[in-house]
Amino acid sequence: MISFLKDRGCKLYAPVNGERIPLEDVPDPVFSQKMMGEGVGFVFESDVVCAPCDGQIMVLMPTKHAFGIKAKNGAEVLVHIGLDTVNLQGEGFTALAKVNEKVKAHQPIIQIDREFMKAHNVNLTTPMVVSNKDQFEVQLTGPQQVSTEDEVLIVKKK
Repeated sequence: MISFLKDRGCKLYAPVNGERIPLEDVPDPVFSQKMMGEGVGFVFESDVVCAPCDGQIMVLMPTKHAFGIKAKNGAEVLVHIGLDTVNLQGEGFTALAKVNEKVKAHQPIIQIDREFMKAHNVNLTTPMVVSNKDQFEVQLTGPQQVSTEDEVLIVKKK
């Protein structure tokens, strides 16, 4: 049977409450030069980082500074909390989910200790990228000021 339904893509929501910034403005060349994938960055003031879509946690770094979700359409989404946060060796982060866990969009995944981050002058600019960008078209959408309820990217198979 032929399907006439158009692929509307997978919606990715902001993983944090704050300001959306272009990926090119993330002060880390690995992200700003799109070596890790196509996406967007965030500057946020809250203490919870949420799942940007329904999917399965495929990676949760032992240092809890980053996690990866495989969306239902196969997009591999990486959320990297802050810059150089791997150096914290997990301090200031609490995992609220586990590898292989199925999650829903907006579900809290990582909690940060904002006071600890401030005390250690951590840059919490948070990139979110689609790492298998060669298989997907990534389109920016949504407002500049975001909450975890705001759609920020649409990801469609190429």
